[in-house]
Amino acid sequence: MNLRKVVFVALVATGAIAPLFAMRARGGEAQELVVFAAASLREVFEGVALKFEKQHPNSKIRFNFAGSQDLRVQIEQGAKVDVFASADWKQMNGRATQGTFVKPTIFARNLPVVVVPKNNPAQVRSFADLPKVKHLVVGASEVPIGAYTDAIFASAEKLYGKAFREQLLARVRSRELNVRQVLTKVALGEADAGIVYRTDALTMPDKVQSIEIPGEINIVAEYPIAVLSAAPHPDLARAFVKLVLSKEGQKTLAAAGFSRAEPQGAK
Repeated sequence: MNLRKVVFVALVATGAIAPLFAMRARGGEAQELVVFAAASLREVFEGVALKFEKQHPNSKIRFNFAGSQDLRVQIEQGAKVDVFASADWKQMNGRATQGTFVKPTIFARNLPVVVVPKNNPAQVRSFADLPKVKHLVVGASEVPIGAYTDAIFASAEKLYGKAFREQLLARVRSRELNVRQVLTKVALGEADAGIVYRTDALTMPDKVQSIEIPGEINIVAEYPIAVLSAAPHPDLARAFVKLVLSKEGQKTLAAAGFSRAEPQGAK
């Protein structure tokens, strides 16, 4: 028996060969799942990713968090993406994206709120106080949070009068490209108030305080998720969506302040 065979037999006999084979099995490259997700999903999806990667040890999730409209444009331009999670239906249902996504499903809901700096220098106590602020920051109209804000302002006109809406629009000093930019400006004291999602306000409890928007004028934001029809890793993509819709995933979303998906979505 030559030396190589002697070493191999010895390794088998001592049980040392099993770890070597295990190392080799684990040595392959992890499959990278690319998930494009609305900026407001950053913290909660990073938590879901930790659970997913434990369940799928040979996988790694790479996120791209941004305004849903920016993500849609990147997808239209050919970005290789497995899963898209949007903050509204418009980005899923656009004419240019027909056939791009496989059976989009609502996985969460959210509510816009007013946020003010923690010390609240403008003394905003309610939505009705917004016309007295000097600097109001909102999302751009093409961004989901901006579109929701525009709809809220239009409804506010019916509730408080045309002059109220005109005063609101006159106080808008900047329109941001995603909801986290709105939140950051308020948190840094660069704005007296802003409109973000409830879940965003919860990520900075030491820097901002939130004020509810009256229910009769507020909008419920629906978040759809879908696997792309050209997903590089369709099986893993479906597994990620399944986790998001599962009881475990829905519990994680609820802990972050999101409302649960439709009952038929959870499993």
